[in-house]
Amino acid sequence: MDKHRCGWCIGDPLYEAYHDTEWGVPVRDDETLFEFLILETFQAGLSWITVLRKRENFRNAFDQFDYRKIADYDQIKIDELLQDPGIIRNKLKVKATVSNARAFMEIQKEFGSFSKYIWGFVNDEPIKNELKNYKNAPATTELSDAISKDLKKRGFKFVGSTVMYAHMQATGMVNDHEVNCFRYDEV
Repeated sequence: MDKHRCGWCIGDPLYEAYHDTEWGVPVRDDETLFEFLILETFQAGLSWITVLRKRENFRNAFDQFDYRKIADYDQIKIDELLQDPGIIRNKLKVKATVSNARAFMEIQKEFGSFSKYIWGFVNDEPIKNELKNYKNAPATTELSDAISKDLKKRGFKFVGSTVMYAHMQATGMVNDHEVNCFRYDEV
């Protein structure tokens, strides 16, 4: 018998695999948190499946999501990225990724890790919602508003409240699996 999944991922093997293994799993390492921050930044205004299909291209183009290397990108590297058909070639988002890498490292200096900083917003404990239907998940919350505002104050770009709520869902800060989804109690 098939396991029940959240409705948003059904019908696409890549989406289902992402849902089954990654989405909503608490992420506490800075490297993965940064990867999702990049991917969510590029997803702004687009569908997640679009970004997911290009994930490996992004990984290769952006030095395996190494924020230390990305923080040092110069205009030549930015221009090279803007010519890469394997990624989403949005000049503002590419530039934001570079400046966000720098701001990310500033947070690490201040808090010891980005993980300590971001998880501090939820007192280091995932929020467990009780959604019967994924369509009832909010696009933003007061908490995603607060995180977005704080990140922007620290120099981050493309981190609006909707982007940050999606980041919270992806990295397990909030569990928005449907209550009858097999992953709801697993994450």
